[in-house]
Amino acid sequence: MDKIFITERELRFGDCDISGTAYFPSYLDILNGVNEEFWAVMGFPWHHIIWNERWGTPTVHLSCDFSKPSFFGETLKFEVGVVKVGRSSVTVRHRISCGAEIRWSSTQVLAASDLDKHISIAWPDAMREALQARLATPEELGF
Repeated sequence: MDKIFITERELRFGDCDISGTAYFPSYLDILNGVNEEFWAVMGFPWHHIIWNERWGTPTVHLSCDFSKPSFFGETLKFEVGVVKVGRSSVTVRHRISCGAEIRWSSTQVLAASDLDKHISIAWPDAMREALQARLATPEELGF
């Protein structure tokens, strides 16, 4: 298993402003979809954990650095690496590139949350194991 999750997304017309430049709120929506895919690959699809197990993974912290613009029609590569696993949170790093150019990066903290009580919970054991299996060293992250 690769520790770094990689997927791609094409920038669509609705992701961009009138000049064809990616609009940052759309970036965050795309990032959320990448996270959903990451969770599914680990065996925890959101539709299952939300509807059947009644827990979710809200973002509790997010920082982004935008280094170069992206444009309508370009395909962006998203790399997701787990940096830290806590009792009820996980820190992930995202690197987003187009070809050899880094376009933006993000550090995100997600928390395990009981969806009925609206409180943080410890990661379910199987989820903790899946996250720890993806825990990457700085060298493996490469970013």
